[in-house]
Amino acid sequence: MTLKRTVPNKDKLNQIVTEARRNQELREQSYRGQALRLYPWICGRCAREFTHTNLTELTVHHKNHNHDDNPSDGSNWELLCLYCHDNEHSRYEETRYGSVQSSKSNTNTATHNPFADLKNLLGTKK
Repeated sequence: MTLKRTVPNKDKLNQIVTEARRNQELREQSYRGQALRLYPWICGRCAREFTHTNLTELTVHHKNHNHDDNPSDGSNWELLCLYCHDNEHSRYEETRYGSVQSSKSNTNTATHNPFADLKNLLGTKK
């Protein structure tokens, strides 16, 4: 069976390129695009450097955790890699809900001490 070769439609290709450029302009107007223009492409915590090939792993973190607070000067943003960003949000959640969990964990503390009689066991020689 032979495969049919299709001639690419130049109008469709032009439309795809135009749409891609428009989407890029919209992204650059977003707070991520603004932050990427304002700050160097380096993680604010681990100092990992980024290039065009791995730029998708660099995220914008809102310092006050309010995603609606997007000043144009970028004072509420910092660039973090995926790992540091996840760590920051985990720490934030622990501080928000940590007091509730710590009060529950106090009631379930271990009472068994496996080394309670260790001195006596070591002191007796056969």
